[in-house]
Amino acid sequence: MAEAVLAADAEEDRPRRIDAPVTLPDKFFRAGLRVAGLSVFALMGLIALFLLLRGFQALRFTGWSFFTQSAWKPQGGVFGIAAVLPNGILIALVALIIAVPVALTTAVFISEYAPLRIRATLVSLIDLMAAIPSIVYGLWGFYFLQPLMVGPSRWLSNHLGGVLPFLKVRTGDIGTSYTSSTFIVGTVVSLMIIPIITSLSREVMSQTPRGEREGAYALGSTRWGMVRSVVLPYARGGIVGAVMLGFGRAMGETIAIAMIISPSFSLAWHVLENGANSISALIILRFGESDSLGLSALMAAGLVLFLLTFAVNLAASVIINRSRSGASTAD
Repeated sequence: MAEAVLAADAEEDRPRRIDAPVTLPDKFFRAGLRVAGLSVFALMGLIALFLLLRGFQALRFTGWSFFTQSAWKPQGGVFGIAAVLPNGILIALVALIIAVPVALTTAVFISEYAPLRIRATLVSLIDLMAAIPSIVYGLWGFYFLQPLMVGPSRWLSNHLGGVLPFLKVRTGDIGTSYTSSTFIVGTVVSLMIIPIITSLSREVMSQTPRGEREGAYALGSTRWGMVRSVVLPYARGGIVGAVMLGFGRAMGETIAIAMIISPSFSLAWHVLENGANSISALIILRFGESDSLGLSALMAAGLVLFLLTFAVNLAASVIINRSRSGASTAD
């Protein structure tokens, strides 16, 4: 008898499954969502296929030397991205070194310290920075920032060049030796990726559970102690993803870099020295003057850049999505 009662109680406690009828509008809505989602993958695949087909001539012509050759002379049958790819990565790294501290401190200030009455204004200003066209940054960097950067670049080269070889300018102490450098270009690009890193970092910081914040205060923590021990560990994954997205954005920047650089096809390890390059700038500067083989080479270079930025952005998206669970919160 007791067993029958327990079985009846268990049957009553079992959650009842609710089946909602799927109407025709629901079917259309779901189909529209599937089409929208799959179209993104289709467009990405079509872009990659287009670049592969257009760049296949150059890849077949050069083979693996396309990745080991530094010169870019399609008319002579000699071209490769061994110089422009590392130089583009170096520009992006310089931009990250400048942008990450600024973006993270800004995100912490907006999320944890800014008064509520100005917080929305600060968020709008950060979003407005992201909306400024690249050509405006390029013009500002070329006409305003570059003359101002000659003095600091000269000081860094004269005082730190002996200790840090990559800061040494080898072309002599004249004004043009310090212009159109990787450092100046990286500084301009850093301003373009600060809004991305700031917005994403602030978003993941704002998702920190209130209970953990209040628990830190209850244990006697200061506001900075709470940020250091609760907010930053919780947002760690999202911050890493935001930095990676900023890196992908810096790798793909075109107009601002093309307006400032003095194109160079050698490895520009000396970041303060005149001469820099990137794949995106190479494409826009050489597109109009290229023949059939040259255009194919530019398409092949674009394919490499596309795959690199796609991999970086995909990894960043995965990290950001996983961070939202709060699994990275410190114990």
